[in-house]
Amino acid sequence: MAQDEFELWFDKGVTDGLPVVPPTPERVERVLAGTRRDRDELVGLVPPNCGRASVEKIAVNAVMAGCRPDYLPVVLAAVEAACDPVFNLHGLQATTHFAAPLIVVNGPIRSRIGLNAGFGVFGPGFRANATIGRALRLILMNLGGARPGEISMSTFGHPGRYTYCIAEHEEASPWEPLHVERGLRPEDSAVTLFAAEAPHGISDHASRTAKSLAGSLGWSMACLWNAKHFPLYSQTMLVVGPEHARTFAEDGWSKADLKRFLVETIRRPYRELLPDEESGEGTNLRFADTPPEPDELVPKFAAAEELHVVVAGGTAGRFSVAIPGWLGSRNGSRAVTKRIGNSA
Repeated sequence: MAQDEFELWFDKGVTDGLPVVPPTPERVERVLAGTRRDRDELVGLVPPNCGRASVEKIAVNAVMAGCRPDYLPVVLAAVEAACDPVFNLHGLQATTHFAAPLIVVNGPIRSRIGLNAGFGVFGPGFRANATIGRALRLILMNLGGARPGEISMSTFGHPGRYTYCIAEHEEASPWEPLHVERGLRPEDSAVTLFAAEAPHGISDHASRTAKSLAGSLGWSMACLWNAKHFPLYSQTMLVVGPEHARTFAEDGWSKADLKRFLVETIRRPYRELLPDEESGEGTNLRFADTPPEPDELVPKFAAAEELHVVVAGGTAGRFSVAIPGWLGSRNGSRAVTKRIGNSA
């Protein structure tokens, strides 16, 4: 009796727990047609196993994930970003934390390949989002070796470890898109990779001024990681829904204005951040050589540069989403942006 072609790949141990598309030579060749890069070109070494991510091996995993050929340049850019030392994939692959690489796509390629930036942006229903994110995950497992309970020691993980890919809803945004803010041109297509927890939804249907809405979003973000983790250990992404973005735009607030407000306003006195009988956790500032004075106000967000603001989601519903990152600049991860044009 012939072996089932789908069961074979489970037996090989190269799936993410879901069935994969068998990577026949014909399918791999079709996906490789999506790039001008040589199949043997080394894109990066995927930690912690330092697996060699050649263009061809990336294409194999893209086939398994269900990608079309025109998705391959996005996957290649995502792998380049993941292998950038600044992203610290080695640490992310092995941490007990729950973060996963979130792919944020900007530029003209979004519409060309059908990436979802609107309703249900973090959910199912769009092949490009689902398979591009899944391709990166398969690469992290099959080339990097990060399998749960072996190298990947994440206590919980989260659903974004299956696939985590969105496009910014640039058409609904009053602000410069993320890739422009990070130094690229509006006409460029780009991937930004961010080590991200699961989305934390924030509802505010009442605020009608930028200031009140910013306060509502900010104080909802005050409990990220822990209510006493001031300042927050990690970079943070705020995904502003289009209706909320319109409120900021109507009051003339820029992205920089929003970030500045969050840093300057979301603060608590140092004495409220110390461990007590009701909470054993406390701010790490208590281990500093010179801790703050008891009434000194400590910011939740250490600096505006630690905040990434994008606009995404459906145009109905006054919601936004906060996504904490993984640790900080010293031993954690920082967001990395790669131009997709370099990967075509």
